Amino acid sequence: MVGTEETRLVVLRGNSASGKSSVAAGLRERFGRGLALVGQDNLRRIVLREHDRPGAANIGLAARYALDAGFHVVVEGILSADRYGDMLAALRADHRGPTHCYYLDVPFGETLARHATKPIADDVSETRLRAWYRERDLLPGGIETVIGAAGALHETVDRIMLDTGLAHLPASER
Repeated sequence: MVGTEETRLVVLRGNSASGKSSVAAGLRERFGRGLALVGQDNLRRIVLREHDRPGAANIGLAARYALDAGFHVVVEGILSADRYGDMLAALRADHRGPTHCYYLDVPFGETLARHATKPIADDVSETRLRAWYRERDLLPGGIETVIGAAGALHETVDRIMLDTGLAHLPASER
């Protein structure tokens, strides 16, 4: 078992340029101290310099450690269901507190438009982005709340803050 009955685990999944990192940053900004961001890209590529492969230690290892240390945790990344589904299922099952999973569902055309504004736009081609894209790559069991591309960033952050109970924690815990 990991975490406590009070720790919150939030999983944000979706395709590249779906807004996962922006939502995670918004949650961190709104909540303040005590919320750990476990970002797939940063942890896997920068910290561990690890290839994206099934069973890799990257996300589960960091999330479990942060939960055990008493942090609320936001896990964010593409986290494709075939490679990360088992790890995420085990993390959810082991977490003592509330766990909330979200899938940011952005159509490929919008993904391309958003990708064009990113610093890596010149390094990652449309062909490569299309190869990575997986339409509605949902985890089994209907455990994810699907959030479409129509809402504004602040609306998505507001919704997740309320859904997870992070918005209602006493100020002394922030």
